[in-house]
Amino acid sequence: MMPLVYAEAGQPQIIKKIGGNPEVRKHLEHLGFNVGGEVSVVSSLGGNLIVKVKESRVAVSDELAGKIMV
Repeated sequence: MMPLVYAEAGQPQIIKKIGGNPEVRKHLEHLGFNVGGEVSVVSSLGGNLIVKVKESRVAVSDELAGKIMV
């Protein structure tokens, strides 16, 4: 298990755990990040990650991506 920040771009990953306080977890859940869901890193841009989750592309900060374990 590793944080999403360290995942290789283009490789689909399965979300195993979402950390952080309840507000952060709820925010990520609303963006489509759910345990058991598939996510893949599209690119890394200026301290942010562009990720594909549920057929959408979402930008998340490195800090938030560090709370998503794959």
